[in-house]
Amino acid sequence: MNKADLIEHIAQQAEISKLAAERAVDALVGAVKSNLRKGQAVTLAGFGTFYPGQRGARTGRNPRTGTPLQIAAARVPRFRAGKALKDAVN
Repeated sequence: MNKADLIEHIAQQAEISKLAAERAVDALVGAVKSNLRKGQAVTLAGFGTFYPGQRGARTGRNPRTGTPLQIAAARVPRFRAGKALKDAVN
């Protein structure tokens, strides 16, 4: 399922226009991004938690030449599924 499919599904389930569904999806994604940028977690009860994680610096290898190179530490988004989501999948 891609973003367009998700918007169409939300529009049908909520009985709203596709434009309104698209704005809602964009608002949700924007809220998650801005809170992760601030270092804050976003918890959706029954679904899961998006939280900022840390990936340490490491040595990588250039696939073309094989020479080692340093990869800088980075903040990365993480997701922990909630119990209800885990139960729905299993």
